[in-house]
Amino acid sequence: MMLSPNATHIDLPALIRLQADARALKLPAARPVRSQQAGLQRSPQRGRGMAFAEVRQYQPGDDIRSIDWRVTARRQSPHTKLYEEERERPVLLLCDLGPTLFFASTGAYKQVRCAQMAGILSWLALWSGDQVGGIVFNGRELTVQRPARRKKSVLQLLDTLAKQQKLPDNPHAPDVRATSLTANLDTALGEARRVAHTGSRIFVISDFLNLTMDTPRLLGALARHNAVSALRIADPLELELPDSGRFAVAGEDGPVWFDAGNPTFQQAWHDKVAHHEAELADCFRTAGVRPATVMTGDEPAIVLQSLLGPRGRIG
Repeated sequence: MMLSPNATHIDLPALIRLQADARALKLPAARPVRSQQAGLQRSPQRGRGMAFAEVRQYQPGDDIRSIDWRVTARRQSPHTKLYEEERERPVLLLCDLGPTLFFASTGAYKQVRCAQMAGILSWLALWSGDQVGGIVFNGRELTVQRPARRKKSVLQLLDTLAKQQKLPDNPHAPDVRATSLTANLDTALGEARRVAHTGSRIFVISDFLNLTMDTPRLLGALARHNAVSALRIADPLELELPDSGRFAVAGEDGPVWFDAGNPTFQQAWHDKVAHHEAELADCFRTAGVRPATVMTGDEPAIVLQSLLGPRGRIG
């Protein structure tokens, strides 16, 4: 299937126009929920807010006025009521534009969907009064932008997303393979730990095809003090082959052709996909992050609508 130029690359003006999609996501429902607090997400920090969160064992420094005496009597040890309060916090977007995202069998390239998701989330966060920052990486370059509450910062982030969408002339050249080690997902996760303030809202947008043994540890370390969501970009052809037909994929020495109707190849492909899916699920579970999948054929605004709470808030 041939993809249109708009499906293989997205420029800065198009990313700016995503304000319309973000604005639609913020439209109030029939019975709008009004709040005087700003913020894209509930704070992981607990305080004396309006929403009850949980009861946990009393810790030094807890307000004694919050002690739950019924639970304390039942469990024979002091327990405290905790409440969630909404407050402004930094939003950090990790955007993977690496070589594996220059692909789609339908819809738009994975790197286009990544940029679109990041663009919509950026506008939503800015309009919610939150600070917005990002880490954009493509295998050769890694750009860090610290969170700030300015429209100029959002535009700089979108400009970086537009500029880093470039496929190397020869992605298999030795120098490209060497430099990719300094601009991959693991490196970006490590940078995020240095950039993110405790309590940040972090979105990792990637196809997660290049997991390493370190990825779960790095994700988990990031999620320990922040709210982290993994937005996975995937293509149908990566998950399931058609019953028949000949296809070409990029290889070390050029295109590699395969016959999808070959039962042996089908089984090998199925086994590889199943192994990766199990590995990915284990990674997210171990790290304690919430995953969501965006297919190349999906419209990002529609996917986000299912993930967002009232008035464009991330649930």
